Amino acid sequence: MRKGTITRTTKETSVELSLNLDGSGKASIATGVGFMDHMLTLWTVHGFFDLNLMAKGDIEVDSHHTVEDVGICLGQAVAQALGDYSGISRYGSARVPMEESISQVDVDLCRRPYLVFSVPFTVPMIGRFETEMIEEFLRALAVNSGMTLHVNVPYGKNNHHMAEAVFKALGRAMCQAVSMDSRIQGTLSSKGTI
Repeated sequence: MRKGTITRTTKETSVELSLNLDGSGKASIATGVGFMDHMLTLWTVHGFFDLNLMAKGDIEVDSHHTVEDVGICLGQAVAQALGDYSGISRYGSARVPMEESISQVDVDLCRRPYLVFSVPFTVPMIGRFETEMIEEFLRALAVNSGMTLHVNVPYGKNNHHMAEAVFKALGRAMCQAVSMDSRIQGTLSSKGTI
């Protein structure tokens, strides 16, 4: 089993997270930010990961610190679970529709973190959740996992559906990228390392 366990405590947040990349889609998530819990549950279920996550943060200020720190911890857990990245498929792509919206997510687990985020949200809030926090979460995830991540929503009208499509596609793309391939000896790179 490829697992990562991360604990992070700051003056703003406290995060305890355990991740199993070889799971079955079991989610136990409580961040104090309901919409984030919903999105991470989608990621877990559609990626076939197991995620246990407890976070407390200064949500009386806003969700920023909690959401970003969860992204940091999840990225670190992914990197920890992958170890030296040996034998993984490395790349993953998923295109997921959510009613009138569609999302395309492409992943390269290459230890070169980068985020391209092209999601045309049309409202600043989905319920009580700031839509700009989705990009902040994904950036923290990419940087701390060493992932190149491209997230695109070419069209959509309902902002909740657009966000759901992103997290479902992220789960599917990452599931592909972390999958083991017996043909790969060491890391999948013409350089011999990533």
